[in-house]
Amino acid sequence: MCIQPAAFCRRPAWGAEGGFTLIEVLIVVVIVGLLLTVALPSYQGSLQKGRRSEAKAALLEVANRQEQYMLDRNTYTTDLTALGLANPYITEEQHYSVTAAGCGAGGIATCYLLTATPRAGSPQINDSRCTAFTLDSSGTKGASGTAQNECW
Repeated sequence: MCIQPAAFCRRPAWGAEGGFTLIEVLIVVVIVGLLLTVALPSYQGSLQKGRRSEAKAALLEVANRQEQYMLDRNTYTTDLTALGLANPYITEEQHYSVTAAGCGAGGIATCYLLTATPRAGSPQINDSRCTAFTLDSSGTKGASGTAQNECW
């Protein structure tokens, strides 16, 4: 308490009054909560978009091995172990599983269809925009999901 005129009284230095009030703390908590509500879904969407490149890279790698197999044996294969991979092939970060199947009238002897699907337990299983990726022997790229034209 200051007994001099108000012009001569000074407030104590920062922190000397005992800290923050409950209202100040609640305001900060509400602001941080609102920021997280807006930023977290956007961040998770960015992570999902980045992980999609893993599926695309795996499909291109398997397609490359299929073409080499075709040059050596004059046929494609659905057995990815013949290409030196596991069957099914699990991507490096283990978010996608890649499988091979025959396509068209000639079957696996003349064309293949590779499919990368999210694995159970991976956060990519919740990616509704690009749920699965495909690549066939003619180089046609495809995807399923709500934004399939944006996936590749």
